[in-house]
Amino acid sequence: IQAISLEKKIETLHITRSMQNRADQLSAESEAVNIKRQNITKLSNLSLQLYSWYIKNGHARNEADETAVKRFFKKNIAEANTADISFYEKMYLYQGYTWYAFIRQDFLMYYRYTQKWVDLFDNDAGMKKIETAHYIKGMHNLLNALYDLKHYKKNYEVLKRFEKFSTTALANQNMNIKALTFVYVTSSRLNRYVSTGSFKKGIAIVPFIEENLEAYKLLIDTHRVLVFNYKIATIYFGAGDFDTCIDYLRNIINDHPGLRNDLQCYARLLHLMAHYELGNFELMEPLTKSVYRFMAKMQNLTVVEEQMFKFLRNTFHTDPKDLTKQLQKLHDTISKFENNRFETRAYVYLDVFSWLEAKLAHKTMGEVIKAKYLASKRK
Repeated sequence: IQAISLEKKIETLHITRSMQNRADQLSAESEAVNIKRQNITKLSNLSLQLYSWYIKNGHARNEADETAVKRFFKKNIAEANTADISFYEKMYLYQGYTWYAFIRQDFLMYYRYTQKWVDLFDNDAGMKKIETAHYIKGMHNLLNALYDLKHYKKNYEVLKRFEKFSTTALANQNMNIKALTFVYVTSSRLNRYVSTGSFKKGIAIVPFIEENLEAYKLLIDTHRVLVFNYKIATIYFGAGDFDTCIDYLRNIINDHPGLRNDLQCYARLLHLMAHYELGNFELMEPLTKSVYRFMAKMQNLTVVEEQMFKFLRNTFHTDPKDLTKQLQKLHDTISKFENNRFETRAYVYLDVFSWLEAKLAHKTMGEVIKAKYLASKRK
């Protein structure tokens, strides 16, 4: 746009022999570039607004959220040109579909478009140098998609590739890129420790995480810190260190109001479960009421969560023999909702199934999750 504008200025201010031909040519070029720029703006706005919705609310909580997001996406995508488009148009288009799918927990679509996002850069290596941050974020979302789909083998392969990239000059070109690479590589490592039941390995890198969060504190946004606190809390919960789990959850509950309402709710529910495991029954009744009210206010209650509250509220002092029956009853009840998209969050953020199975089998969560992981590798 600037180059054509300068050429127009030259032709307007100076009489040149090429004036006659150049006028029509510059007008046509200007119009074409303007249309292209408008399309990039439409697609980048769509991507940004969907991402903003996710940062505030998390995943779609119910049919009303789903309908609103679908309506917004379809209206805006219809106004944009998606055929015969340039690199930047494709990038923002794939990002828009990525957030659209992720919000709706359509993990197959999420994977499809994160792969397109990464492939776009792999097919144009020069753009990795120009838009390194977008490439890094694409790799992060691809790893997330594979994690959500439980494609552990490919997740591991992509993670190794991402770790290798993190050692290159491109990933260390400046502090901003270094901070971004640290956030996303480390986040994927924590996801892998959770998915394989390797909670002790996860705990081992917590000092490294804390050190880098401090080193990059001016460069890492509040949302990323919140996510790290939650992931670390789940690592400690899975390892059976409920006191430390509670410490990290307090960082979320006390310091991040108004951000990621879904994680705010799950932090409180996990906090409640940690106190339950510690046997702090004198706190259970007021805590249960408080968390229930908070989640209801945020319109974040699902059937699975309702059943979890019912179980935690009614089994404070249950006899061990009866407790097994109650655990089995809860397991059987929530199993019916495993494939319901609006209930998926309870399995992604809390892994309620593995917690129940561990208690029923008198095993640790790590043992149960590791067994599932090894079984998936044999398929």
